[in-house]
Amino acid sequence: MEILWFLLAVCMLAAVLGPYLLRGRGGIRQVLPGSPDAADPDDYGFLRQEELDVRLPGPDQDLLDVLDVVQHTQNWRPAAQLLAGTSASGELRWQRVQAFAGAASLELAQRPGAGGAWLRNWRSEAPKDAGAAQVHAEFLVQQARRSSTAGSDDFRIILEEARTVSGEAALLAPGDPVPYIVELAVGRGLAYPELQFEQLWAKVIDRAPEHMGAHLAALHYWCEKWHGSRDRADEFAHAAAARARRGSLLAALPLFAVYEHLPEVNLVRGFYRSAVVTRAVEGAMHAVHTARTDDPVLAHVRHLLVLFLVRSERWSEAMNQLVHIDGHVGALPWTLDQDPAAEYAVYRALAVAGYEANGGSPATLPAE
Repeated sequence: MEILWFLLAVCMLAAVLGPYLLRGRGGIRQVLPGSPDAADPDDYGFLRQEELDVRLPGPDQDLLDVLDVVQHTQNWRPAAQLLAGTSASGELRWQRVQAFAGAASLELAQRPGAGGAWLRNWRSEAPKDAGAAQVHAEFLVQQARRSSTAGSDDFRIILEEARTVSGEAALLAPGDPVPYIVELAVGRGLAYPELQFEQLWAKVIDRAPEHMGAHLAALHYWCEKWHGSRDRADEFAHAAAARARRGSLLAALPLFAVYEHLPEVNLVRGFYRSAVVTRAVEGAMHAVHTARTDDPVLAHVRHLLVLFLVRSERWSEAMNQLVHIDGHVGALPWTLDQDPAAEYAVYRALAVAGYEANGGSPATLPAE
């Protein structure tokens, strides 16, 4: 009987607080002032939902052109040439490795046994190609997440293979941080002991001390390792932000740490205006304003800022971020949803509705 009364109380609470309820790391629906249904993205030059590109966080036309050729011809050589011409020490190489691996993984999911043949051919026909080994290792990591349950025997077997291939990739390109960044994800999945993970992390920062992609991969490990407490992850994020040079997007890392610890259900609207969240948002905003405009990680930070700025009802600032990123949605937080474009479109509509409810219009849209 007690549980029935409890369920009744929950239902009544939901009825009262429904318009204000914010789901944690998932989506939101009709949670903020203004009607998103009344907001027309076309008025602001934004792309329609069906036109949004879910593959990348921001534009990389060279990559998209090569992907198109590779997937239509199943010829791996354009991919090899693109990676060979991409600096090993920068963020762009890591993003391109992820994109090639993701494309092959998605192909295989769509056409089991046949999809992604170009990657298999690349590895067999160019066994000494470091790019091929890196893409293969990341492909295995993505396959483990896509096709296996975490902790299952299949999951562990695939990740063990990914670790082996990462080692091969590291031997083929000793100064390249990418093989070690791939293994950071392996270490997360296989729950490396802390000492083992710290030793791996030392290899990464020895090669690329300010690599944002690497820091995000390590942050995921600390968040899962200490899932009951945010202290270790926060310590890692704030230490990285504190030592970041001006213009480095590492200053935005605490915002990613906050995101990793968002409660699944938050009934307090003021949470997103709390001191912890506000400090993290301001740090990310500062990082965005001082970063190079061509920094490959810039779009990642802007996408996450949209979520926090909308939830904290900072409409004009949210619109400013949308102006820069609209068209691409292949980034957190949208990629955790089964339909990233739809999730992004909801937040965009809420931003437009809130902006207009507070006197904004297409004529006053912040300049790009």
